[in-house]
Amino acid sequence: MKPGDGRTLRPRGRWPREAAITATAFVICLLGGVIQVNDTLAPPHAAAYVIAVVSCAVLPLRHRTPLAVLAATTGCGLAVPPLGLLLTPLIVVPVVITVYSLAVRTERRTASAAVLTSAALLVISIPVFEELSWSDSSRMAVVAASLLVAGLLGYSVQNRRAYLAAVEERAWRAEKGRDDEARRRVAEERVRIARELHDLVAHQITLANAQATVAAHLFDTRPEQTRQSLKELVETTSDALDYLRATVGLLRQSGDAVEPVEPAPGLSRLPTLLESFRRAGLDVSVHQDGTVRPLPPGVDLTAYRIVQEALTNVTKHAGTGSARVHLTWKHDHVTITVADDGEGAGTTPNASTRPRPARLPQRPPGYGLIGMRERATAVGGELRAGRQPGGGFLVATQLPLPSTKEPRRRSTGEGQRVARTGETRPGDAEAEDAS
Repeated sequence: MKPGDGRTLRPRGRWPREAAITATAFVICLLGGVIQVNDTLAPPHAAAYVIAVVSCAVLPLRHRTPLAVLAATTGCGLAVPPLGLLLTPLIVVPVVITVYSLAVRTERRTASAAVLTSAALLVISIPVFEELSWSDSSRMAVVAASLLVAGLLGYSVQNRRAYLAAVEERAWRAEKGRDDEARRRVAEERVRIARELHDLVAHQITLANAQATVAAHLFDTRPEQTRQSLKELVETTSDALDYLRATVGLLRQSGDAVEPVEPAPGLSRLPTLLESFRRAGLDVSVHQDGTVRPLPPGVDLTAYRIVQEALTNVTKHAGTGSARVHLTWKHDHVTITVADDGEGAGTTPNASTRPRPARLPQRPPGYGLIGMRERATAVGGELRAGRQPGGGFLVATQLPLPSTKEPRRRSTGEGQRVARTGETRPGDAEAEDAS
């Protein structure tokens, strides 16, 4: 049950406790009837029994209707002087108990008005029905003080309960917030792992598929090139297995992750990435404009992954033999575009030796474009992707650059956001909607 929602559970053993309180109040009330008006002790009169029975009989109802019970017990107290009994705190103990319960359960302003009214009526009844003396004045003060003290105790208990309820509510909300934060982080980590696995596995498997296609095409006519393609295929699949082994090993760790053996890839490794695509038969050209700037690690990794995924999509979907990577460096951002030369745009000069694998029709929609947009957005950039008017597919991303006073020259592969080329067919609608 949510703390502080207003629902309270009825405590066990309530009625035995109420019976004990009522019996105790009855005995104390009778003891008050023993004290006579002339300050002597005598057996209680029948009137004392009537006052005790009536005022104590309504006490169990004080939890449901405290104001009505207070009115009833106060009325019994007002009847004490006319019946020849001495009004003392003992004989009005049911009123004291009811005042405490009222102060605990009722809004403060209402309870204060009721308590003060009850105390005033009881105090006024003494000089109305008796001749006032110094002893009577002291009794008036004691009766009024007993009611006020009971009310103050009830207020303190009410405040204490409210404080504990607030503390319990804060603890519940804090625990719920921790659970929500933990679930959010788990979801984000699952998305991140899925994105990394997609980028790594899709890239390696695409290259392996292209290399296997080349080997099959040249198997009879060019055995030397076939052996080279098979050798590259072995290296590619070995790298893919290493990536999977490392990732799965990281996920199986129960404690904190160890430091990575190799730094995260960035645009400094772009030449190696492009060379792997060239070996698979994709002719990739790179152009850069502006002064190359250093990138933060997260942005650098994002740029590398976007270029990698975009070229992977060209290899899988575009049905072309060439692609262009263009990096434009500005003072506050870098723009990266990846474009192919059009679907089925013919063969390239090396098509005879590096044939392109046939484009598979109607593949299910993938997550490449989604992953690239998520990466770009995570570092404060933006990405658009879609078909070009003249044919082909273009992915363009703009990534922020850190402010620096001394820009330095980086290697050819430094850029930040990459354009992704072509998830055709199933991915085209998604790309156009996103752009």
